Amino acid sequence: MRIALYQPDIPQNAATIIRTAACLGLVVDIIEPAGFLVSDRAFRRAGMDYLEQASVVTHASFAAFERWRAGAGAPRLVLLSTRAATPYLDFAFRPDDILMLGRESAGVPDEVHALADARLVIPMLEGRRSLNVAMATAMVVGEALRQTAGPGP
Repeated sequence: MRIALYQPDIPQNAATIIRTAACLGLVVDIIEPAGFLVSDRAFRRAGMDYLEQASVVTHASFAAFERWRAGAGAPRLVLLSTRAATPYLDFAFRPDDILMLGRESAGVPDEVHALADARLVIPMLEGRRSLNVAMATAMVVGEALRQTAGPGP
């Protein structure tokens, strides 16, 4: 299982997701351009010493990411989106899924949304716009790992 961040805006959120992935043994794909430099102080502070333990792959663009994905056997791209209809708890995850999250400010463009193999939503109370992207990642990754029985002791 992998986590893909589409052009992340906020360094603290990206670093928190990378820290989570490092603790769970997951790879994070960052699709450029990001709204910050990896050397950003806020990024380093949020990631603490886990950034050195993380497996992070940077892709120059979404097209480059898609070329990589095709070469990797086209693992399923599962997009988390407030525009999706399928609740994440009703979805059957696979161990090789790539869980993609969009920009904090704008999500993903329509063409990326359309290319996803599945689009999932975290159900929320009426009138709520969205969860923090790092919190949403933790919720969905937790369920995906529970279903796929990994990682664990």
